[in-house]
Amino acid sequence: FFWSLFMFRGSMVALVTPMREDGSVDEDSLRALVDWHVEQGTDAIVAVGTTGESATLDEAEHCQVIGQVVEYSGGRVPVIAGTGANSTSEAIRLTRCAKDNGADACLLVTPYYNKPTQHGLYLHFKAVAEAVDVPQILYNVPGRTACDMQPETIGRLAGIPNIIGVKEATGDLQRVPVIRKLCGDGFAIFSGDDATARELVLQGGQGVISVTANVAPAAMRRMIAAALAGDRQASEAIDAELAGLHRDLFLEANPIPVKWALSEMGRIPRGIRLPLTWFSEQYRDALRQSMAQAGIN
Repeated sequence: FFWSLFMFRGSMVALVTPMREDGSVDEDSLRALVDWHVEQGTDAIVAVGTTGESATLDEAEHCQVIGQVVEYSGGRVPVIAGTGANSTSEAIRLTRCAKDNGADACLLVTPYYNKPTQHGLYLHFKAVAEAVDVPQILYNVPGRTACDMQPETIGRLAGIPNIIGVKEATGDLQRVPVIRKLCGDGFAIFSGDDATARELVLQGGQGVISVTANVAPAAMRRMIAAALAGDRQASEAIDAELAGLHRDLFLEANPIPVKWALSEMGRIPRGIRLPLTWFSEQYRDALRQSMAQAGIN
């Protein structure tokens, strides 16, 4: 699976799942978003992650959206499927479904709510990796899951052949060299935190799985490409224009702000599922200003 390190790099969008106002999935908008990301140069599409409202799609819908994104992308861009769950058996089912639907890799969040031990995390990811022969990326986002996978656990898991990388969403850049030392150069490290993504890549990471890329795909791709090339000055200049988005797309829980922004851009309808709600009016002017700063109309 060493090839995977080169297949999955750059600016990878954590794609929203477009919904109509009644909460049903809008397949036409989903197809249009995939086409737009291909046109804008997005390096890979992540379907049904946190930003794709994985927590409120049922298992059948989850598999359906993965299959649609693979179909709509038509091999033009790699597709990574979010298939994590807090039940190991469910994570295996979702990962198997993603493989059967043609996903190029799977992204598996640490089990949330039930607070496993580090050894439990190891056994969970090992079980999924052994059950489904597809490249798998670990996903550590303790702000969402109440579970923090330690670098040492990531190091243990890196020894499993089809576990090819980690999405680190802690924003703690001090972890990057520790993970790299424990996992070796053949293991991919992706940022899951837009605000620190540039620096993570400049420190040797392979890219970002990005919320900001939903609304500024071309700029995110240019910024990450410059960072991958080691061009600090160019990447900092582009990132300065995106800094407001990195901040304001989290004024309420993701994906509330980013769905509103895409709706303002005319790319998706005004749909989101409870318990998430439509973006509060009090924050809209701030996000509008950040969009304008990034050159988004």
